[in-house]
Amino acid sequence: MSASGNLIQIAQVLKSNGTDGELVLSFRDYGPEDIRKDEPVFIEYDGLPVPFFVESLVRRGQNKALVHLTDIESGEDADEIAGSAVYMKAEALGEEEYEEGDFSFLAGWTLHDTASGKPVEVGTVTDFLDIPSNPCIEVETKNGAVIIPLHEDLITGLDEDAEVLCMDVPAGLL
Repeated sequence: MSASGNLIQIAQVLKSNGTDGELVLSFRDYGPEDIRKDEPVFIEYDGLPVPFFVESLVRRGQNKALVHLTDIESGEDADEIAGSAVYMKAEALGEEEYEEGDFSFLAGWTLHDTASGKPVEVGTVTDFLDIPSNPCIEVETKNGAVIIPLHEDLITGLDEDAEVLCMDVPAGLL
């Protein structure tokens, strides 16, 4: 469903539960707490994302939940979507997966230095260091690990799809 561009898979329908359309969902990188009742979830039908609202959700363990969706009213309806992926809009998930100021999601991203005017690959971000008043990233370069301040004035771009962070790295740090 990547053709829709802004949908992220959050769960998988494992099976139906009972005869009233209840579903057992298994969550991946997100959890039941990430579902908002005011935002639809999407399930693919005939290649198109179809929106459903969550009527009820009961958590079962760390990564499973019993869920009732609008318009899924019978065991037959539920069986029809068993095995399907469940998606949410990326903007509905927002930045809530990380606390404000938590940039640990950058681990694994590629850092490009744009100080010369042309992006030059520096290395891979390996860690986020939450130093009070001076957050930094640790980057593994061909010459070893370096610590670089993560300040908004230094960031020139982010490409979430390609997982690339572009920064004007201060002279002398590389």
